[in-house]
Amino acid sequence: MLRSLYTAATGMNAQELKMDVISNNLANASTVGFKKQRAEFEDMLSETLRAAQGPDPRGGGSTSSLQVGLGVKPMATTRSQQQGDLFNTNNQTDLAIEGSGFFRVLRPNGEEAYTRAGNLRIDSTGVLVTQHGESIEPRITVPAETTQITITSDGVVTAQVAGKTDPQELGQIELSTFVNPAGLDTIGNNMMVPTAASGQATRVKPGEQGTGTLAQGYLESANVKAVEEMIDMISTQRAYELNSKVIQTADQMLQRLTSLR
Repeated sequence: MLRSLYTAATGMNAQELKMDVISNNLANASTVGFKKQRAEFEDMLSETLRAAQGPDPRGGGSTSSLQVGLGVKPMATTRSQQQGDLFNTNNQTDLAIEGSGFFRVLRPNGEEAYTRAGNLRIDSTGVLVTQHGESIEPRITVPAETTQITITSDGVVTAQVAGKTDPQELGQIELSTFVNPAGLDTIGNNMMVPTAASGQATRVKPGEQGTGTLAQGYLESANVKAVEEMIDMISTQRAYELNSKVIQTADQMLQRLTSLR
C-alpha cells in the first residue's frame, strides 16, 4: 500500500514539472525566436517481488517475473528546433533566420552567446547590437551618415551613405551551428551558451553547410502553438488529479485496514 502512495506522489511531481514547462511556453508565446520545450520522463527502478525462472525439469517454474513499478522521474526538457513563423516588421535592422543557425553575440563579460532573436538595434556608437546592447559578432559598425542599410540573404551588410553614389560594404554577418543544438543552455535574454552536450560552435556563412538564410525586415516568432499547449495543459491537469485520487484511495484503504479488530 505504501508503494502506491509513493508512486502516485512521483506522478504528481512529474505532472507539476510538466505544467511548469507548459506555462513557460505559453508565457513566451510572443518572444522573438523562442523555442518551446517539452518535458520528458522515465520510469523508476521496479521492485522485484519474484524473479522469472526457467523451466524446471521436475515441472513448474515461473516464466515471468513479479515486479511493481515505483513511479516516474523527470529525465530532461527537450527544446524544439522547429522553425517559427516569420512576420514582417519593415524594420531594416530586423533579421530572421530561415532555417538552422544562431547569431553569435559578445556578452559584457567578454564571453560569447548565441541567439535566434534578430530584433537588432544600432547603438550610439553605430554598432549593430541586440536589444540588450550585446554586439553581433563579427562586429558591424554603421556610419553616422547612413541613410539605408541592406542585408542580403547570405549576410553581406552594405550601407548607403549620404553624399556617396555607391553603397559601402560594412561586413559579413555569420551564423553558428551546433552538432546538438538541443544541448544548449539558456541563460535568459534570449541567449544560449554551448555545453559539452551541444558541442562547439561552427561558424559559417548564411546559406552554407545546411544553415539558413537571412530575411531582412522580418522576425521569427516563437514556435509555440497555443492550442497544442492548451491540450497538453488539460491532459496534465487530468493526470495530476488521477494521481491525487490514487493517494486518497490508498489512504482510505489504509484507514480501513487499521480499523480492523
